[in-house]
Amino acid sequence: MAAESGSAVEGSWERPTAFYNKKVKYLIYGLILLFFAYSFWNLRISPSRFIRGIGAGVELISSMLPPAYTPSQRELLIQGIVESIVMTIVATTIGIILSVPVAVMSSNNLSPKPVYYVGRSIVAVTRSLHELIVAIIMVKAVGFGPLAGVLALAFKTIGFFAKLLAEEIEDIDRGQMEAITAVGGTPVQTYLYGVLPQVMPRIIGLSIYRLDINLRHSTVVGIVGAGGIGITLLNSFDKYDYQFSMAIIAVIVAIVMIGEGVSALARRRIQ
Repeated sequence: MAAESGSAVEGSWERPTAFYNKKVKYLIYGLILLFFAYSFWNLRISPSRFIRGIGAGVELISSMLPPAYTPSQRELLIQGIVESIVMTIVATTIGIILSVPVAVMSSNNLSPKPVYYVGRSIVAVTRSLHELIVAIIMVKAVGFGPLAGVLALAFKTIGFFAKLLAEEIEDIDRGQMEAITAVGGTPVQTYLYGVLPQVMPRIIGLSIYRLDINLRHSTVVGIVGAGGIGITLLNSFDKYDYQFSMAIIAVIVAIVMIGEGVSALARRRIQ
């Protein structure tokens, strides 16, 4: 009975842990709590300032309701929304076209090491900067307007799309490629008929997902002058026309929600 009890204890399940003993675990937990306490203290948020902030926030929200706009503002709103949607479609298309060769370069099972490192470097650079920073750079380069927004969104699409597609390519079955090569297929034919059919569902899914992301980002990059509805939103805040600002925000939320629903439906259809 004792042996059976001992074996039961030895074979009992224990929750996996990253700590090799309790002292280290509690030490790390304590350091995390100290870090949060120091961060909160370093913000220097006094209770009176916090209370004043709540009052100012309530006043701002009350001044934004109900959403309203004049006929001329309605034209600006429609123009900005249409511009954002067009920017999204164009930027996503350009970004995907540029991302596919970068993804092939970034796949260690298809590219030699020098090409692989170049591809991964491109992915790293395009992923390292935020959309607004890229938009500011593009505005400085090509001026204000939707062109800067298209370039910024396309630039960010490369980092997202190429990285995920490269990971998918690295998991493909090489048997199809070897079969096409064995019957005399050229490298281009090997890619078209041995690689592309295996990753096409992933390409479609990533394209829809990135289109959804770019739709959201296109409403933000305009804040720095890169086209879209963001410019109209920023101007409304600068003019203290908060009811028009709320109308713009409501339309943006509605469009993003519609885009989320359409993209979710499309992804389910291709799975």
